[in-house]
Amino acid sequence: MSGSLPESLLCFLQEAEGLKSVERTAWTSSGRRESTAEHSWRLALLAWALLDRYPRLDHAKVLALCLVHDLGERDCGDRSASDLPDPAAKRGEEQACLRRLAALLPTPKGEELLALWEEYDAAATQEARLVKALDKAETILQHNQGQNPPDFDYDFNLDYGKAYFQGDLILEALRDALDRGTRRRMEEQQGRR
Repeated sequence: MSGSLPESLLCFLQEAEGLKSVERTAWTSSGRRESTAEHSWRLALLAWALLDRYPRLDHAKVLALCLVHDLGERDCGDRSASDLPDPAAKRGEEQACLRRLAALLPTPKGEELLALWEEYDAAATQEARLVKALDKAETILQHNQGQNPPDFDYDFNLDYGKAYFQGDLILEALRDALDRGTRRRMEEQQGRR
């Protein structure tokens, strides 16, 4: 990193802004493609709304994990889990982007960015596992409320990331509600055929 702290932070934020232009394979309720930045924002909002149920977790870390979990998609884009992307290749591309972005930050913050992403990617802590589950939950919720194409594969969502919800009563109840919403969308889809 070179330059003053304000310049470095602004440079980092200008680069991170690219996440606003990365389209996901999800549609909003108005029918346009959702951006990765929008997904990350609502994931953080979902986590914030549930954090009082998890008093033993580091709340600041949970929110930080939400903010950085998909930052690596800034350069390589979003790949739908239903397309079964090569996990090692996807990880390598995202990690390269994060290293580039981290180099724009002062050393301690850049190192923190990389450590947070690694923690999330490995689901190495309770905080990271919660964010992994909520990441899947937010995606399914968007699929349930978005204006999706007629051939949208709702069936995929019924198994998507299910393991992250198991063993936690709050997450299991959330998943049950999401699955009910998915089944309703499947019925609506079949009724239109």
